[in-house]
Amino acid sequence: MRYEAPHPIPYQGSKRLLAPAILSFIAPGRFERLIEPFAGSAAITLAAASKKLVNSCVIADLLKPLTEIWNAILQKPDGLADAYEEIWQQQAIGDSTDWFNRVRAEFNKQHDPAKLLFLLARCVKNAVRFSNSGDFNQSPDKRRRGMHPVTMRAEILAAHKLLRNRSEVICGDFRRVLTSATSVDLVYMDPPYQGTSEGRDRRYIKGVQRSEMIAVLADLNKRSIEYILSYDGRCGGKEYGEPLPAHLNLHRVLLEVGRSSQATLNGRDDVTVESIYLSPGLRPQSKMPFHVHLRSFSPQNSLFPISQQ
Repeated sequence: MRYEAPHPIPYQGSKRLLAPAILSFIAPGRFERLIEPFAGSAAITLAAASKKLVNSCVIADLLKPLTEIWNAILQKPDGLADAYEEIWQQQAIGDSTDWFNRVRAEFNKQHDPAKLLFLLARCVKNAVRFSNSGDFNQSPDKRRRGMHPVTMRAEILAAHKLLRNRSEVICGDFRRVLTSATSVDLVYMDPPYQGTSEGRDRRYIKGVQRSEMIAVLADLNKRSIEYILSYDGRCGGKEYGEPLPAHLNLHRVLLEVGRSSQATLNGRDDVTVESIYLSPGLRPQSKMPFHVHLRSFSPQNSLFPISQQ
């Protein structure tokens, strides 16, 4: 499947490849603005903007240096690309692992966005990890050096061109971000899955309790705000979260992504399945498949009928 939108921030768990399927539920012109309160790499925002599905976007996240990367992409893209290139080039001097560790230590003190971009590009599986004290603690990938500065600059400039003058960046809790949502907005949420913000394998600074998410969804329903939620799934026999309760009146679709890359490395055949939930106003009127093989999906196949309500 060809993916046309830029992708300047490498991020494990990004919905980059799922974006065409996720956005196939949305008719162009139905919504004025897209709000993504757990933005991360903002893959859905970039894809929606490239498809001209909305006129404006809100990119929000709780991790301040990450939102500062997005502000730099929107306002000073060449400056960010220059800073990334300077950091990246230093790997050629001495031990690149030692250099990564030095940048990581400096980032944990200074919270410089260009350093975070480098860490995300170079760390193992592009997987952000944090210690209990909130420090970035993922290790470097010793097989590669991260996205080349020429490629990174092209991705940054393409994202800048796509989103400039039509996007707002907010650093804050998702509940505060959603207070500004209205009936002309579409909200896409990709919060931390249950169990990924606790213990030794913390992938996020702060998790979201299931009860908190249910309360927020009920409030959005009450305010007639439409949303798409990526919230749980499974890999092999491991489940990530329980299905959401029936009283929310959501429609759940399972997207079979394919064989897990980690499983492949370990000689297993575990298949990753992600699930998305559609708000009541996005529920298709006709019966539709609830389990979709992503690799066989094509928006042109009309696999997901688009409601024109």
